[in-house]
Amino acid sequence: MLGLGEDRLSIYLNDHLAGATVGSELARRAAASNRSTSYGPVLEGLADDIAEDRGALVEIMRRLSVRQDRLKVALSWAAEKAGRLKLNGELFRYSPLSRLEELEALSLGVAGKLALWQSLQATHGADARLRGIDLENLVERARSQRQTLERQRRRAAEDALA
Repeated sequence: MLGLGEDRLSIYLNDHLAGATVGSELARRAAASNRSTSYGPVLEGLADDIAEDRGALVEIMRRLSVRQDRLKVALSWAAEKAGRLKLNGELFRYSPLSRLEELEALSLGVAGKLALWQSLQATHGADARLRGIDLENLVERARSQRQTLERQRRRAAEDALA
């Protein structure tokens, strides 16, 4: 049986894995929807980074012997797909409002990911099992992603709301 702290760690990491699954899917969708716009290259790079960060989390979970909650991950994946049904002011095409809301959702997700990396740094930074995982780099990359998303979000707000 897991100790209370280990059980909490498992829940915490699986909650973030569910969020990372949503974030990765959303980032890929946003990049694809914006491929022919000036947002496209930036979103494509962010989608790649977010997928890579999800992979880092999976590796951390493996090293800490935390099993993936497949049901939680599957439900989060399905929730992201269902979220696509939201009305966006357009019936049959991608809307500038969709872009703005996607960027805001991605920004919130990256803020949560930053908190995850900082929490792991504080609680498991010295754990020998995580040797070779550069938590400081993950923290810095999340900060950079937040800055990039904020620039894109401001542009998208102008496009959608002005």
